[in-house]
Amino acid sequence: VPSSRISDIIVLCVSVSLKATMTFITIFIWTLFCFHGSSGQITVTQTPSVTSVLPAQTVTVSCKTSSSVGNCYYSGSNYPCLAWYQQKAGEAPKLLMYGASIRQSGIPGHFSGSGSGADFTLTITGVQAEDAGDYYCQQYGSTPLTQ
Repeated sequence: VPSSRISDIIVLCVSVSLKATMTFITIFIWTLFCFHGSSGQITVTQTPSVTSVLPAQTVTVSCKTSSSVGNCYYSGSNYPCLAWYQQKAGEAPKLLMYGASIRQSGIPGHFSGSGSGADFTLTITGVQAEDAGDYYCQQYGSTPLTQ
């Protein structure tokens, strides 16, 4: 093999190696850049912390976030990425609402959700005995998810 051909092969190998290294570095920096934006955490505050109501009364639970929650796309429209859950003693949380106001399948109509930005409300109209439990809101528009 002529010496000029060997030097061409060496240059080609170095070039390929350098290109692969640069690609790795670019991806690594891009990954750091992407995750840097998600380092802030949205805090969630719910009120009241405890409430008692009589059957047939209406109760509202407020959920305020430290900054606006992101939007999620459902059925052709944008909705806030906020969910409401009900948890009864000894049971897993049950999804009531998502998109702030979309009732999960099978959830009774006396549950409703509203709000936008950083201010949300869960309303239970005509409270029934089986509605007793803990209620949580959760933003899922940015990581980490917070409730």
